[in-house]
Amino acid sequence: MTKLFSIIAVSLLLQLFGIAQTQSFYDFIVKDIDGNDLSLSQFKGKKVMVVNVASKCGYTPQYEQLEAIYKKYNEQGFVIIGFPANNFMKQEPGTNQEIKEFCTLNYGVTFPMMEKISVKGKNMAPVYQWLTDEDLNGESSSKVKWNFQKYLISADGKLEHVFNPQIKPDDPKIIAWIEGE
Repeated sequence: MTKLFSIIAVSLLLQLFGIAQTQSFYDFIVKDIDGNDLSLSQFKGKKVMVVNVASKCGYTPQYEQLEAIYKKYNEQGFVIIGFPANNFMKQEPGTNQEIKEFCTLNYGVTFPMMEKISVKGKNMAPVYQWLTDEDLNGESSSKVKWNFQKYLISADGKLEHVFNPQIKPDDPKIIAWIEGE
């Protein structure tokens, strides 16, 4: 209990004095598409691609490439996590169940899909606050430009790269990162 109190006290002092405290990607617990808690700490030691996805976007066919690289590299310690979001021209209007059915029927998605969230604005999900704010992630700040923006997380939980939506999941730079040590 004393250790927990000390951690909370230090965190409050850092906030009080405006000193940012970076976190690890693994500190977050999110909800999967079925509404179950999923601790991102279960991906420790794996490279992770986080992608905000949408079913009615011009980039939606990227699901096919996402699934292909997930199947190819998953056994080697690579994971893709899809976060459906309706932030851009309402291109993800469905419920979690409708999104799950769409992804399964149309693209055979087997990589982890989370519940629909907001990836920008005042309702931005905490994990996306971390992904987009250098004060939180310790690496860089970015804005989610559109659906299918890709965030690459190292095996030790640090943000390493951000790829704009038009960059395909199987781009040589992304594959080189996945295959690299």
